[in-house]
Amino acid sequence: MELSKRLNAVASLVTDGYRLADIGTDHAYIPIRLIQTGRIPGAVAMDVNRGPLLRAEENIRLYGLEDKIVTRISDGFSALKKNEADSAVIAGMGGPLTIRILRDGAGTVTALKECILQPQSEIEKVRAFLLEEGFFFLSEDMVEEDGKYYPMMKVKPPETGYNVEEANRVKPPESARVAYSGESNADGWNEAELRYGKLLLKDKNPVLREFLEREIRIRIRILDELKNNTSEKAAMRRKELEKELEIAEKGMDYYAV
Repeated sequence: MELSKRLNAVASLVTDGYRLADIGTDHAYIPIRLIQTGRIPGAVAMDVNRGPLLRAEENIRLYGLEDKIVTRISDGFSALKKNEADSAVIAGMGGPLTIRILRDGAGTVTALKECILQPQSEIEKVRAFLLEEGFFFLSEDMVEEDGKYYPMMKVKPPETGYNVEEANRVKPPESARVAYSGESNADGWNEAELRYGKLLLKDKNPVLREFLEREIRIRIRILDELKNNTSEKAAMRRKELEKELEIAEKGMDYYAV
């Protein structure tokens, strides 16, 4: 089975030999591919809706992997037993839903060795949540497919439970931190790092650079279109765009050194 560029990038972040929990599996493409290539020994493919799970089961039978992949109806991690998986994939969902799944499954998540996350929206809020709750960023990647850009990350859950009541609260960027095994990043993550990914910027990811260049071009063009508009609404929009442009340009600064 061949995967799309996005799903292939997500799958590539899963550590070889780990048992996988695919949350919101849909067609079960990722676990099927990882087992076909011998990278993982087995998987639990879960989805909250029966329809997608039926499609997953059809694909699993098609490739003769019924003995390797178990399917379950599950809202997030609810049907996954503790210590049943080493790695979890949550891909293709909105940022708030990703946070909710991690929050509600806190007891199970802390027993995992890694989580592979590919939120489709509000990435900054997801990163802030992860940092505040003590997840450790192991790696980040970004791919472009059909004109869309997809950032993703591999994180290690905190070894102890995190504050589930505060899971949806996003604190200012300067308070964001990386914490793991008693170590912390005293410098925190700045606005550009929180929005675009500290590891992506540090590694000078070429796809992120393309994305930043596009973001800057778009905002400069819109600001030029608004320059003669004197309405209050336009003034507010210009202020937002100028701030967004400033953060994007700070991101580009990483590529200049």
